Amino acid sequence: MSGQRPASGPATVEEVLEGLRVVTLPLGIRFRGVTEREVALVRGPVGWGEFAPFVEYGPQESARWLDAALEAAWQGWPEPVRGEVPVNATVPAVPAADVPAVLARYDGCTTAKVKVAERGQGERDDIDRVAAVRDVMGAHARIRVDANGGWSLTQAADILAALAPFDLEYAEQPCADVRDLARLRIDLAHQGVDVPVAADESIRKAEDPLEVARLRAADVIVVKVAPLGGVACALDVVAECGLPAVVSSAIDSTVGLRAGVALAAALPDLDHACGLGTGALLTADVTTEPLVPVSGALPVREVRVDEMLLDRHASPAPRQEWWRERVRAAWAARR
Repeated sequence: MSGQRPASGPATVEEVLEGLRVVTLPLGIRFRGVTEREVALVRGPVGWGEFAPFVEYGPQESARWLDAALEAAWQGWPEPVRGEVPVNATVPAVPAADVPAVLARYDGCTTAKVKVAERGQGERDDIDRVAAVRDVMGAHARIRVDANGGWSLTQAADILAALAPFDLEYAEQPCADVRDLARLRIDLAHQGVDVPVAADESIRKAEDPLEVARLRAADVIVVKVAPLGGVACALDVVAECGLPAVVSSAIDSTVGLRAGVALAAALPDLDHACGLGTGALLTADVTTEPLVPVSGALPVREVRVDEMLLDRHASPAPRQEWWRERVRAAWAARR
């Protein structure tokens, strides 16, 4: 897609629904409690866009995901400033013994994001998992952890101190509240614990994503195209925050990942591997040439959606209608 943008998107929601396809894509390993990912794809004059907010998201939050899908299908993205995007491996909250098999899915990745703070697990599980990743990837690999806001301020300070010897690149959203992130950075500094803090949910789920920068609550921001309303909006957030950015995904199909690649490829600076390698977790996709890591990177290229794969993985009729109604609700909630 080029940087050329039509003056407007679709005029009515029926125009969006006309080309809607809903598919169910299986995962090779349980991730965030699910074993399959259901996504809706929309087709416009520029190409395909993905609308896939998680099922618990209401119309207001989903409206931003719809904006991102319409941007991809009707408007396009800025011209890239790089031809490929380095990506990290993603390690779900699996037992330490399963870590080697997970990492084997990611060709050439030298950075890993490790899920921690999983409900029903404890500090020992997290330490063992991170230790296993370090053991497999070696001393020179970069390792980051992602708690998805699952720790209290006290827990975060204690557990990150225990994980610090593994030389963490950063800890992503260790606490849910942005003020706690700001306090945590101070507490870690007082303890002499050198673990930078990254903000994810405090950016993508916040009414005011710039609060992270004002409160000095993070060293790095994690940005995702869909929750921020599209590539153009995400670029504005990164520019206004003035912090190093990591582009990440939300278990997207290759169509959704392509939007993330467009954002990462358009950033003026890209100092960290991006969380766009999650296509490696899927065992099926909507294209015969899925975006999966090769030599630790994703290329900046177009995606050809395969009609046969859309038919093969089509969701049941009731789910198709459920997504159509969800698109209507998100359309009505758009600002």
